[in-house]
Amino acid sequence: MKNFALMGAAGYIAPRHMKAIKDTGNDLIAALDPFDSVGIIDSHFPNADFFTEFERFDRHIDKKKREGQRVDYVSICSPNYLHDSHIRFGLRSGADVICEKPVVLNPWNIDALEVLEKETQRKVYNILQLRLHPSVIALKHKIETAPKDKIFDIDLTYLTSRGNWYYTSWKGEISKSGGIATNIGVHFYDMLIWIFGDVKSNTVHLHTHDRAAGYLELEKARVRWFLSINYDIIPEGIRQAGMTTYRSLTIEEQEFEFSGGFTELHTKSYEDILAGGGFRIGEAKAAIELVHDIRRKQAIGLKGDYHPLANKELSHHPFETNQLIPN
Repeated sequence: MKNFALMGAAGYIAPRHMKAIKDTGNDLIAALDPFDSVGIIDSHFPNADFFTEFERFDRHIDKKKREGQRVDYVSICSPNYLHDSHIRFGLRSGADVICEKPVVLNPWNIDALEVLEKETQRKVYNILQLRLHPSVIALKHKIETAPKDKIFDIDLTYLTSRGNWYYTSWKGEISKSGGIATNIGVHFYDMLIWIFGDVKSNTVHLHTHDRAAGYLELEKARVRWFLSINYDIIPEGIRQAGMTTYRSLTIEEQEFEFSGGFTELHTKSYEDILAGGGFRIGEAKAAIELVHDIRRKQAIGLKGDYHPLANKELSHHPFETNQLIPN
């Protein structure tokens, strides 16, 4: 049985990590979050110590280590802009780290963390769960066996509505979340790069507070992509069915179905890591470089080959979110 500590216990994704820790037969001994609405812990680890202050959490982890109950893994589900700092804490505590995506906001942070990995002789893993989805794995095999000169035409659409709370939270601040292309798109970009190869060119057609669209050329694909958190963009048929999320990936005008099978992918990720596999942070670098480039590029408007949804009328919102994220 391995001992885990969790940073960001009140977040949306934290329950999947708690479940994964429990499903793999391990123990959560400590958790941290500035918010104390974490009753979900009782469903998994009611005896876990909980802290709302990092300083007390830090001392507790150090005390456990001195008492011979060291933390083997630190799981990080905190806001995106804190990942780099929290990964450093985990490594310096003598633990391996499992971090949610995006692992960091800037590609150079990965370089520095890989140096720290060597210094501490510990490892950092990124949750890239789409790489473990059976349909995605099958697609990768299919593309690998296609003619080497074949270039695939792809449309990626991901619409997942968010309420007004989103803009008030850290997710609505580009300096903290990286913007929607980073916050909701990074795992799709990672999947596409993993399957279709490195980025050759990157064009951004629009990038506002609630949507982004662009065009990518990968080694084996031409990709028109569109992301949005605006409910009004979701197709009418989807809305009438009471659904608030629409996910579509078409390859050569054929729909690629991978909407199911998501619920257990975090547990699969933990199983893979604990068995000696897992995806190290260097493997996430290509996608981090891409989203970093997307949020710094000037949107060119509706020119060239753009996603069909990009010409939807832009909604108006009082929050300005197109400022560049600081280095």
